[in-house]
Amino acid sequence: MSGVMQLDHIVINAQQEMDNAEAVFTELGFSLTPRGYHTLGSINALAMFGSDYLELLGFPAGGEVKRPELASAPKGLNGLVFKSSNVDDTFTHLQKLGVAGDPPKSFSRPVTLANGETHDAKFRTVALRADAFPAGRFYFCEHLTPELVWRTEWQGHANATARFDEMVVVAEDAAETADLIANVINSTTVAGANAVQIDGADDFRLVVHTPAQYQGRFGPAARPMAGRTAMFGAISLRGRLPEDVVANVGSDAATYTMTQVDGRTCILVNDFDAVLMFGG
Repeated sequence: MSGVMQLDHIVINAQQEMDNAEAVFTELGFSLTPRGYHTLGSINALAMFGSDYLELLGFPAGGEVKRPELASAPKGLNGLVFKSSNVDDTFTHLQKLGVAGDPPKSFSRPVTLANGETHDAKFRTVALRADAFPAGRFYFCEHLTPELVWRTEWQGHANATARFDEMVVVAEDAAETADLIANVINSTTVAGANAVQIDGADDFRLVVHTPAQYQGRFGPAARPMAGRTAMFGAISLRGRLPEDVVANVGSDAATYTMTQVDGRTCILVNDFDAVLMFGG
């Protein structure tokens, strides 16, 4: 495999609280796709951007939980997903690095288009072993039907989000974690005074902080490690929150914690333990 890999999507695990997740992220100015139903048993709703997207992922309330890797994961930022043109080749790449999980799996979900036609969006994915990357699920997605996922009718958002520009990873062994990420996505690391940075394709970057660096940067919006050695700490989006959204968020301290980080609006979504930065 050659070339730095491109981000596909980032996942927030809603578990069995998809109704609440959809309401919260709609209030933040995202236009979500109609709820999808995977053949694996999970459900989702997406905020589609130019070449990547945010996925709210969970299970039907009160239904059978068929994906143990999600059921056992905490709510909140839980998945970092890069694109693959061939997950069999990606699986070989991960095997060579000694971090491969299970062999690739295939699944689908029905998508109903504006003209009323329904087609199956089809995917193949492959992931790193959970113990190889304890911050969360790190995997690759091969889209067999991208035309059913990236559609213009789903790409306009009140918060004007166009793409992700940063994912913050927090790890006690920040340098080692950064090296692993860089090797997996065919990139390199650059160590700075307060972080190690890894560049992905299309101006997307991963920044790895130690817990102390993370707390120092994000202050009241920083999530607790809660006994973990690593976690996903925040996502940064190239977008702009409308004034009414800022007013709603600022007046709802039970749902959100809002602050400024790096001159950008930073929001901790309390119910889903997820930190989002907007700006740029």
